[in-house]
Amino acid sequence: MIRIALVGDMGAGKTYISGLFGCPVFKADEEVAKIYKKDKKFFKKIKKKIPKSFSTFPLRKAELIESILSNKNNLEKISQIIHPLIRKKMNYFIKNNKNKKIVILDIPLFLENKLNKKKDIIVFIEPDKKKLKKKLKKRKNYNYLLIKKLRDHQLPLKIKKDKSDFIIKNDFTKKNAIKSVKKIKEQIK
Repeated sequence: MIRIALVGDMGAGKTYISGLFGCPVFKADEEVAKIYKKDKKFFKKIKKKIPKSFSTFPLRKAELIESILSNKNNLEKISQIIHPLIRKKMNYFIKNNKNKKIVILDIPLFLENKLNKKKDIIVFIEPDKKKLKKKLKKRKNYNYLLIKKLRDHQLPLKIKKDKSDFIIKNDFTKKNAIKSVKKIKEQIK
């Protein structure tokens, strides 16, 4: 099995591009959202670690954002609880897809959490910076301070890019994204 991990900045288009490969995709952000909505054990742990931030189950995104913005240590506390759960879900996904030729790992903190294995293929998604800014500002819960805190929690983009085997320059056009994915698939066969 070939594991392809997509890395890059927030809003760079990792999730969109992951779907273009036509292979099973593990989407960490979707799994995190499910945990926030459905996992009572997680909620109890997070409430115990940060008691003043969360009121009732399910965890509300507004409370999560407020918690992260109000105390710089809270993001680390949340990460310590959520990341092992995501790792477990990723391992389950890989086990369930062990007979597939290729799987895609759409995990924003893939390198930061040392999820990479020696044979993994890492693809850096490099977005057009102006288009990325516009795209992020259009998001429903756009919050510049939150984005800054989350970026500070990540490896610098240059390091991610340097550790990557391929780079997709994402200009947010479908045609070019499809062409880039096709080129990578041809080269790894």
